Amino acid sequence: VQLQASGGGSVQAGGSLRLSCAASGRNFSYYKMGWFRRAPGKERAFVAAIFYRGGDTEYADAVKGRFTVSRDYFGKTGYLQMNSLNPEDTAVYYCAVKKSLSTPYMNWGQGTLVTVSS
Repeated sequence: VQLQASGGGSVQAGGSLRLSCAASGRNFSYYKMGWFRRAPGKERAFVAAIFYRGGDTEYADAVKGRFTVSRDYFGKTGYLQMNSLNPEDTAVYYCAVKKSLSTPYMNWGQGTLVTVSS
């Protein structure tokens, strides 16, 4: 299964973007879908995640209250709604999935670049 993040672009501070994470292949299921980002010169960092069953969500402190993670009914496409963007949100955003609690995130796809100007 391949994951592809899309929806990135350039926005001004205070703006919004909605990222999508689409899975190719059939019978796609997972324990949790996560969003991560890598800012210039920094390590990859966790942003948000959503559980396949129940739809519970998790957020990094830096994005709480501004970003919302969701998925479609079948769980095959995930979304990251990003509001009140600021220049510190500039990064390449990636999505990946965990198959179970004990497995690492996998199926990393190509990321999508988000650039926020002040």
